[in-house]
Amino acid sequence: MSFRDLRIVFAGTPEFAAAHLTALIASDCKVVSAYSQPDRPSGRGKKILSTPVKAVALEHGINVRQPLTLRAQEVQAELAELAPDLMIVVAYGLMLPPAVLATPRLGCINVHASLLPRWRGAAPIERAILAGDTETGVNIMQMDSGLDTGPILATAKIPIANADNSGTLTLKLQELGCRTLLNFLDELAKGAAHPAPQDNQIATYAHKLGKDEAGINWAGSAAVIQQQIRAFFPRSPAYCLYQGQRLRIITGMAQSHSYAGQIPGTIMEITHARMLIACGTGSLEVSEVQLEGKTPMPLPVLLNGRPDFFQRGSQLLSAVAHAQTFK
Repeated sequence: MSFRDLRIVFAGTPEFAAAHLTALIASDCKVVSAYSQPDRPSGRGKKILSTPVKAVALEHGINVRQPLTLRAQEVQAELAELAPDLMIVVAYGLMLPPAVLATPRLGCINVHASLLPRWRGAAPIERAILAGDTETGVNIMQMDSGLDTGPILATAKIPIANADNSGTLTLKLQELGCRTLLNFLDELAKGAAHPAPQDNQIATYAHKLGKDEAGINWAGSAAVIQQQIRAFFPRSPAYCLYQGQRLRIITGMAQSHSYAGQIPGTIMEITHARMLIACGTGSLEVSEVQLEGKTPMPLPVLLNGRPDFFQRGSQLLSAVAHAQTFK
């Protein structure tokens, strides 16, 4: 039996999931229906937009269902009528109740962007960067009633480069996930899949990111601030306060040199191409920023138009110490 003979129901919502649906369609998989979260307002205009998974499904003539919950009996009955062999879940955003987990003949599998049991939960890519992990990957997991607790069916690993942010790492894991999923489906169809239980004793949880976590504390380590900058870009860039406005730091590299006796956040050096900021430990070399209401820009572009905007000895304020300013 080929995996192309399997009746597949796909469940996912964001671009990361849509890429996996696209890979299944390109491989001539029999996707009989797609599930996605309901369309919601997006952007400054709060325009209702289709989810990326819905857009891909409709483009290829695949029926789309967007229930608010999978717990309703009529929703579960509709799923059963599809007679799926397998349900593939990628960043769907809804928990699957026992009745749904038991519906497909081969169960439900999930593509998760971490090396389980590390970083179970909603934000595994960002949490891996924030923690300073040097390696991550994707797991194909047999789903059970827990949060990313099911047995592992396939694993693929990649290093986290020092220059990776959550955007670049997401794209790498997206490509890796698509490739790993298709390889696994071939094994599944041949009966060669071998689930391995997770070690719950070493599990960590990737809780959803809070906006306050993007606030920079210059009294901290430059290395930690660099991880923060990488983890929050591009979704919600790390920020501090300068001249009464929020200043987002888009690109910053930690340097080992410390400025003893200097107030953290002080601009120690400023040239056309870079700015060096004193931190509690080490210093941060900043080369790209974003002003309120503006797009990100390299430092030379900003200084071409506003050469005196940053001054040596000026103070960037920690967002943590001035949290009330951002409420």
